[in-house]
Amino acid sequence: MAIAGDESGSHSHRQSEGALHYLAKCVLKGSVVLQAVHGHMRSPSSFDVIFGKETSIELVVVSEDGVVQSVCEQTVFGTIKDLAVLRWNANCRAPILQTYGKDLLVVLSDSGKLSFLSFSIEMHRFFPVAHSQLSEPGNSRYQLGRMLAVDSLGSFVAVAAYEGQIALFSVSKSAGKKIVNEKVLYPPEEGEPEMGMELERLNVFGAIWSMCFISYDSAQSRGCYSPVLAVLRHRQRRRGHCHNELLFLEFNIKKLEAHIISCFSQHAALALSVVDVPHLPGFALLFRMGDAILVDARNPELPHSLHRINLTILTGVTERKTTDECSGALEVDDERSFNVAASALLELRDSAIDDVKGEDPMSIDDESSKIPTCSGFICSWSWEPCNSTNPKLIFSLDTGELYILEVSYNDEHGVKVNFTDCLYQNLAFKTLLWVKGGFVVALLEIGDGLVIKVEDSGLVSRSPIQNIAPMLDVAIVDYHNEKQDQIFACCGVHPEGSLRIIRNGVSVEKLLSTASVYEGVTGTWTTHMFQGDSYHSFLVLSFVEETRVLSVGLSFTDVTDAVGFQTDTCTLGCGLLEDGVLVQICRKGVRLCSPTKAAHPEGVPLSHPVCTSWSPENLTVNLGAVGHGLIIVATSNPCFLYMLSARSSSPYCYEIYEIQRLGLQAEVSCISIPQEDGLEHVTTPDSVIGSVDEGQIAGFPSGIEIGKTCVIGTHKPSVELVSFVPNEGFRLLAIGAISLTNTMGSSISGCIPQDVRLVYVDRYYILSGLRNGMLLRFEWPVISSTNPSELPNLSSLLPCTGTSDSPLSKSTVPIFYEQCIGVNMMERPAENSLPIQLQLIAVRRIGVSPVILVPLCESLHADIIALSDRPWLLQTARHSQRIAYTSISFQPATHATPVCLDDCPSGVLFVAENSLHLVEMVHTKRLNVQKFGLGGTPRRVLYHSESRTLQVLRTDCNYGSGISSDICCVDPLSGSVLSGFKFDPGETAKCMQLMKLRNEQVLVVGTSISSGPAIMPNGEAESIRGRLIVFGLDHMQHSDSSSLASDSKLGSSSQLSSPFREIVGYATEQLSCSSICSSPDDASGDGVKLEECEACNLRVKWSFTLPGVVLAICPYLDRYILVSAGNNLFVYGILNENPQRLRRFTSARTRFTITCITAHLNRIAVGDCRDGLLFYSYQEDLRKLEQLYCDPVQRIVADCSLLDLDTGVVSDRRGNICFLSCANYSEDNVSPERNLTISCSYYVGETISSIRKGSFSYRNSGDGILKGSRIIDPLLDCADSHIVASTLLGSVVIFIRISREEYDLLDAVQARLAVHPLTAPILGNNHDDFRGRGSPVGVPKILDGDMLAQFLELTSLQQKAILASEMPNPVGTSSKCSLPVDQVLRLLERIHNALN
Repeated sequence: MAIAGDESGSHSHRQSEGALHYLAKCVLKGSVVLQAVHGHMRSPSSFDVIFGKETSIELVVVSEDGVVQSVCEQTVFGTIKDLAVLRWNANCRAPILQTYGKDLLVVLSDSGKLSFLSFSIEMHRFFPVAHSQLSEPGNSRYQLGRMLAVDSLGSFVAVAAYEGQIALFSVSKSAGKKIVNEKVLYPPEEGEPEMGMELERLNVFGAIWSMCFISYDSAQSRGCYSPVLAVLRHRQRRRGHCHNELLFLEFNIKKLEAHIISCFSQHAALALSVVDVPHLPGFALLFRMGDAILVDARNPELPHSLHRINLTILTGVTERKTTDECSGALEVDDERSFNVAASALLELRDSAIDDVKGEDPMSIDDESSKIPTCSGFICSWSWEPCNSTNPKLIFSLDTGELYILEVSYNDEHGVKVNFTDCLYQNLAFKTLLWVKGGFVVALLEIGDGLVIKVEDSGLVSRSPIQNIAPMLDVAIVDYHNEKQDQIFACCGVHPEGSLRIIRNGVSVEKLLSTASVYEGVTGTWTTHMFQGDSYHSFLVLSFVEETRVLSVGLSFTDVTDAVGFQTDTCTLGCGLLEDGVLVQICRKGVRLCSPTKAAHPEGVPLSHPVCTSWSPENLTVNLGAVGHGLIIVATSNPCFLYMLSARSSSPYCYEIYEIQRLGLQAEVSCISIPQEDGLEHVTTPDSVIGSVDEGQIAGFPSGIEIGKTCVIGTHKPSVELVSFVPNEGFRLLAIGAISLTNTMGSSISGCIPQDVRLVYVDRYYILSGLRNGMLLRFEWPVISSTNPSELPNLSSLLPCTGTSDSPLSKSTVPIFYEQCIGVNMMERPAENSLPIQLQLIAVRRIGVSPVILVPLCESLHADIIALSDRPWLLQTARHSQRIAYTSISFQPATHATPVCLDDCPSGVLFVAENSLHLVEMVHTKRLNVQKFGLGGTPRRVLYHSESRTLQVLRTDCNYGSGISSDICCVDPLSGSVLSGFKFDPGETAKCMQLMKLRNEQVLVVGTSISSGPAIMPNGEAESIRGRLIVFGLDHMQHSDSSSLASDSKLGSSSQLSSPFREIVGYATEQLSCSSICSSPDDASGDGVKLEECEACNLRVKWSFTLPGVVLAICPYLDRYILVSAGNNLFVYGILNENPQRLRRFTSARTRFTITCITAHLNRIAVGDCRDGLLFYSYQEDLRKLEQLYCDPVQRIVADCSLLDLDTGVVSDRRGNICFLSCANYSEDNVSPERNLTISCSYYVGETISSIRKGSFSYRNSGDGILKGSRIIDPLLDCADSHIVASTLLGSVVIFIRISREEYDLLDAVQARLAVHPLTAPILGNNHDDFRGRGSPVGVPKILDGDMLAQFLELTSLQQKAILASEMPNPVGTSSKCSLPVDQVLRLLERIHNALN
């Protein structure tokens, strides 16, 4: 390990041959919401909710139907302590342009800074406006930065430490970046102390539990007003007695002084929180144990109580414990004290309520007896928004009951307090937030939250808010062999314990699947029968030499003959020309059809459909598209573009005529006709409000008229926007050349557009998918003064050249011939007139297969499915000037089309592995998680591949007779419990493992058979007993009746029936059918397989009582069992001469309690409670355990794993993960202590509860990432070299091993991103210090994938500017060295694609 401060040593260590290089990427952010506020963050008209989630910020909206939709989630590269909203524009300030009209988010963090954030429409994320330094970085209890308060008018911000200090900041009302004007400290840092008894108060100020500003009216605000802050101070007196009091601090801004003007104290009950009453200036509510008091502080020098609300009457509880009794309940065991301290460190939550209740919902390692709690207090509350005259207060008691309180006051009648009966009951809510529309966001720490609607009749639950924390254990499985892993997780604690199925990307609920008989599908389309239809009428399937048309409804029935499409040819395109008239485009020409009543109830009343055809003379149609009233087709050799239409010659009879024919210089590769009549019909969803920059609307490109415009891709290659007007002809509006080069300067092959779409959200832009798997975004120049009359006519354009503003674009030449043959010839345009040159804004590679773009509906702002190597969802409104895409939780598909029917309004039909799959997209879901409620506290989960079931270990089960723990066999499809085993009364299961002993698979379980904690305060094991139990598995057949099957029998075109069974409904999260429904690999008699699983009955084979709680079990060499009991490590196995007997071979002892065990081949790794990771070997001939290597630092181990014989990975409870290696040591010459080397480390910021090995290869075969790089380490492509880590707060982090060349390249990129204003940590943290927290100096850092992922969100110009910037060095200097953009993009895109 490098010497501290020796930079050369660190560099040498990093470049050593045996060094490990990893990249960490958080693929699922924590779901625990610790703070929730609302404000106008995106625009003055938007109503946004901001969730503070420990290490990230999430901006969400509550839709009109009460569903929480995520707008964006952003890693802050720090730990959030508190946040609030500053009403920045309430007093007509004139701030910087980016913040005009919007509120600011004020955040406290471990950076030691007070940060002011604004939401950027352009970046689609928060960015810092200003920072104010409060203290040194960290979590010191005496430094400012724990608690935040903002006055109602946004003029002052107060910041408190955990103990002893408060600061007040006045907020500027002038323009510029300076937000904070003055700072006043109390107690002051310098100056003469106050006299008398007040000096004694200052020296022992105590802990600050709560604070708020006393509101003032507008008249006071216009005068010389000194803000008054109400502070709830808590102090611990002798003999453990609790005492707190409400202090009123007055701040003199002119003199920069603060002093206590009064103290309000009543010893009857313990006060917990103080809350401002926004509509009653000078009043505050004091929430105490058992009651709430309305405090009159209009004269803050003489505050007094006006009204007392008895909470015991509301709850019906007769008598509450006194303050002394409550404080006496705080004497808990040391293990619980550790958990409370760890929770406070990790979550930085308010310790007041936890101290009073004497319990911690995140304390999941302690099975000691429950401590009597004090109940009857308000634990969360929220004022009604958008009601300035008489807002109501909703609050939750610790018993889980919700009430609404209304407070009014006038001089004549005094105080009037009205509160309702109990309106709703659940678990005690940690956070309540009343939002617009009468909705209340109610959040829990240990389970799902709720969106509750406030109605006249009471409170009604509308939708859940998923929360998977605490996540105690995970099992990673490639279920159904769908080529993407999913996680089965044990989440929540009693009574909210559940089993969750976590998948990456956008949630998909698979409804129906067919047999694998659809070979050779070349295209899929859905069409309406009439323009105003809400649902699709027909599904068109095109094969290599065949076409089928199915009716869309309760059953999919073949109606090809009744529609009139030609069946013996491949369809190139189809669509609705006008009401009741469909168009089929094939190679021979265009066919126009009027379906009969047999195909649609409103079809023509004839026995056969009415059809007419058109074909080009001696030419073959290459492709085409259908729009409202127009048909566009293209031919090749020679290349022509035809514009066609149809007119009625008689009832039900139409004829196709040619409007225009245009000669082309290059072949057309794709055509798209926007299907929206006009932008006035575009409705803006809540999640997009504020994303439209109204100031740029005037800069929209001229000449675009939806319905008369098409986008084409050419073999030149280029994308071009063409306007076609009947009786006028074609007109070229804009052109974007595609000329991409790699790092070596050579052109990238395969840049022919495969598909192209016009999109409009806050501006027009064009998306193009290329045949080489790349995705491009073109935009118009920012300012364009071109009028429609100035646009050149295409019919006579000469080849010309121009320069694109894009750095990746070369000369642009239109593809149209000078000669044009058509119905109407147009005049030659003015000389030197050119079409608008589009800017290439962003380039992304999403695979190597051609990219097909499928809009989810006929709307210009609709999200788009991109099909390549796998399906992706392009979120058109997420990032201005960027390409935002998320993976879809579905297998690779070749074709897709939206399907809208009554039972499935958001359906999508995928063609994958020769099967048709009807799924429903749930892209408004915040988490792609399915929930199975199990009850109790699930602690361990294992996937049994042979029976295809889950084995779940639970505690806190209420079976009665002292039985509280069991193991249950769970069906992963339905979540139903198939079988189970209950442990003896008083026995608690702690761990379990599936393994093979000889040739038999067994389940090994470790338990505790004594009450009390397993670990002493010093880390040593308690003297209690445990048990080792070995179960045999008896399989019993179980068929899942909920699986879907098909009744269709596939045959000829005339006999072909529906490929799907009848739809009677579709799955939701509460039902058994889910996102992991039937698969093509599951068989039934008619070709569609039924899902089958086998219940496993547990049969006890052996049982042993051990001197300690069994906390860890591990298989070893397929014939031994490694068992930890306290600080003892045992080896059990079966003798060859007696296979029916399990015996103990040997044991070893560590200094402290063993918490985890892992093994790889003949190497054993043990996680010691204090000594960290220890390496052992077992000598079979001597039957002896020998310690080989020791961790160089002490750490409280959470979990560990071995990557190979020489490398281990360990996580601790402080949020660090380290890779340790002994590769440079020989086992014959080692020292007995501290001889493992820390290869690299990473600070996650959350407690890692489990570590699993997994395969996440991101390299494409035959395509090297680095030109000329030679991969020396064979572990780079090994599945066991990648790590998946899950945290208590619900995060999932993946660690990918990369080569040294890749590490050096990305390390240079990360160093630039960490200091660039666009991508630096928004809370002011030093990125290296944050990710290196808890790591010895000089240890190489693991690359931060979250920081690097920001590079993909930048425009091409921004990417190039960052890579060309100076790189900061540790010594304070900088070096200028430009990095290759293409090389960095390719590497980051492949990592992003593999992990999403």
